Amino acid sequence: MLSISISSLLPNTLNPLLFLSKPISPSSRIQISISTPHLLSPPPLRVSTKDAAVFEPPNDFVIDAGATEDEDPLPAGLLRELMPNHVAVVMDGNRRWARMRGLQAVSGYKAGVGALKGMMGLCCKWGIKVLTVFAFSSENWFRPQLEVDFLINLFERGLRDELDEFAREDIRISVIGNPTKLPESLQELITNVEEATKNNSRLHLVVAVSYSGKYDIVQACQSIALKVKDGVIEPQDINEFLIEQELETNCTQFPYPDLLIRTSGELRVSNFLLWQLAYTELFFSKSHWPDFREAEFLEALCSFQRRQRSYGE
Repeated sequence: MLSISISSLLPNTLNPLLFLSKPISPSSRIQISISTPHLLSPPPLRVSTKDAAVFEPPNDFVIDAGATEDEDPLPAGLLRELMPNHVAVVMDGNRRWARMRGLQAVSGYKAGVGALKGMMGLCCKWGIKVLTVFAFSSENWFRPQLEVDFLINLFERGLRDELDEFAREDIRISVIGNPTKLPESLQELITNVEEATKNNSRLHLVVAVSYSGKYDIVQACQSIALKVKDGVIEPQDINEFLIEQELETNCTQFPYPDLLIRTSGELRVSNFLLWQLAYTELFFSKSHWPDFREAEFLEALCSFQRRQRSYGE
């Protein structure tokens, strides 16, 4: 059994875990045999009503993961053949969660770490191969500078501190988004972490940082334009397949989410995976992200499995 310590801070739509190919047919499926019982019950939060004005990362969150070769049975109501391969999440409502309790925003960010850990555990346990989380949008750069600086520093420290544990737990990490605003040291660290975990297969955690769905499409078109300029392809060769090859989610075996979950009652996708969500099933939960646990995830998956997916046919 291994323990992975995670320290993180998650702002509202900045959300938890600032650390941590070819397109495949949506009908392609891979099953995973994993059991991670302790992930389902994140440790209790120690929240003070007198949070410090200067953000400090939590140090009391531990993922305790132990895998067995036998696949865990699914909860009643779920069918394994209908489980999604890829779930994407807009983790919203951390600050509102804290405000409702008379706490500072940092308490909501800390609470959201537990929700994310729980979802990671359930994805492993129930055979979901890819989890993509919207951690920091391109618009989030306009947040207060103190908050932004802390989150970026926390992201860098978390990646560095947890690399060995992620490797031992067989979790692959990918970071998508526009890296140009990130410190050079963080850009280099991201490259190293992705390289070190690229062969892990238990769960592929894709963290969207400084990400914009519009930017993703633009950078794909720019890449194709350079290939046309260099004579690698002809303009008439450009099609959807070529564009999809250049999207950042091409880093994973299942680049298109089967299910998108957004919490806190908001009914929009907020510039997240705009191309990739073309045939994704959407689920909007009224729960704030820190309150999104096993029961809420099960509700989303049951709703997903009741739907008839036609992919536009």
